[in-house]
Amino acid sequence: MADALELDALWEDFHRVVNMTSAELADWLRVRDSGELTEPLPDDAGPPLGQHVLAILQKRRTDLTEDDLRAMRKVVDTVTSRTDLENEPEAEDTRLRHRLMTVGHDPLKP
Repeated sequence: MADALELDALWEDFHRVVNMTSAELADWLRVRDSGELTEPLPDDAGPPLGQHVLAILQKRRTDLTEDDLRAMRKVVDTVTSRTDLENEPEAEDTRLRHRLMTVGHDPLKP
């Protein structure tokens, strides 16, 4: 397990980049996976990392596992690397936003 300072920093970074509430993320994952003919069960909607982010948002810091910490680092790295991109082509903006929203970051949210 990470030491207390590392855990505090990761917790802060994760909650800084994940700017969607658990309800917003759950709704987005369900919308993202809905289709004309089939739709997954609400608890199964979205990719595994998005589901993991949702589970982490519902935990206390003291309940985090090593797997949670790995997922949190991946989310922080993903959001940080994607939001640092400049001059993203307009056609990519919607796709990029949707990709980031799948891990709990809405770039249009203040």
